[in-house]
Amino acid sequence: MTGNTTFRHHNAALLSVAEVTAPVPVPSSEFDRVLAPTLKRLRLPQGLLERVAGVTERRNWHDSGDFQAGAVEAGEKALAEAGIRPDQVGLLINTSVTRENLEPSVAVAIHHGLGLQPGAMNFDITNACLGFVNGMTLAATMIDSGQIDYALIVDGEDAAKVQQATLNRLNEPQITRDEFMNEFASLTLGSGAAAAVIGPADRHPEGHRIKGGIARAGTEHHELCVGDHKGMFTNAKALLENGMKLVVAAWREAQQEWDWRQMDRYVMHQVSHIHTDAIVKAIDLIRDRVPLTYPKLGNVGPASLPITLARETQNLQPGNRVLCMGVGSGINTAMTEIVW
Repeated sequence: MTGNTTFRHHNAALLSVAEVTAPVPVPSSEFDRVLAPTLKRLRLPQGLLERVAGVTERRNWHDSGDFQAGAVEAGEKALAEAGIRPDQVGLLINTSVTRENLEPSVAVAIHHGLGLQPGAMNFDITNACLGFVNGMTLAATMIDSGQIDYALIVDGEDAAKVQQATLNRLNEPQITRDEFMNEFASLTLGSGAAAAVIGPADRHPEGHRIKGGIARAGTEHHELCVGDHKGMFTNAKALLENGMKLVVAAWREAQQEWDWRQMDRYVMHQVSHIHTDAIVKAIDLIRDRVPLTYPKLGNVGPASLPITLARETQNLQPGNRVLCMGVGSGINTAMTEIVW
């Protein structure tokens, strides 16, 4: 295998990870109520989201645009927990899928909201649900090189527009069963925000060392899941099948340099019962070591992995090994080890 699919970091540590929970709960039963006419016409049972995906609820913001305020709040929490001042941050990366405009970047509003210094670089990295992990890898690499001291990775997601557009379309009288199932995944999406601070490990022995990992691409499958504000259209069967092939290939390749068979936690991007169970079986993970947030939060895009990690920190002990794992539309996969 050519290229730098495996990578190691030498002086990067995760100093904090924080989440902001969107305030409005939206139970799956509410979607069943709205879609009752279509479900009846297509002879589909109610409760599909709970039984098939395992999503009983997700969260939304009060208003459109609150995802940016959520990202700012998450950033403030992460900085406070890390004991790092805003004027110490040399890099801000926003990794959200959600954006109201093509220009400017989402990062600029968050940079301003946090009161970061003019010398702090800021930009967006978007890579479907892998954005946050990619942002951490880039930040850790820049810290390793000595270019920056501290990086702040943020993500705020708002699924409300996609949810509403999907509900409206699925209630149109001409919608077929196949079309319904192609948009089913859109209804698992949720809203929320997360942030993490990364800094030099040699200055922060209390930090959690970011060891490195692997990334692998299967971009011949880039048309299997395509989304915008109007909805997300997914060939779920093909996406799952090819995503698992990519995960297994990356896992096997990584074993040449990494031994991840006995990690203390496997923190995954949160999608559904089916997705989680498929990964657990495909690479023979210990199921009890996979924390879950999708049942109550749904799939919060790139924010779901750091949200899950933030909620799991209270259960981690010094020396625990954590593997962050994700598969994003495209298809891409990435795995990164952090030692607590």
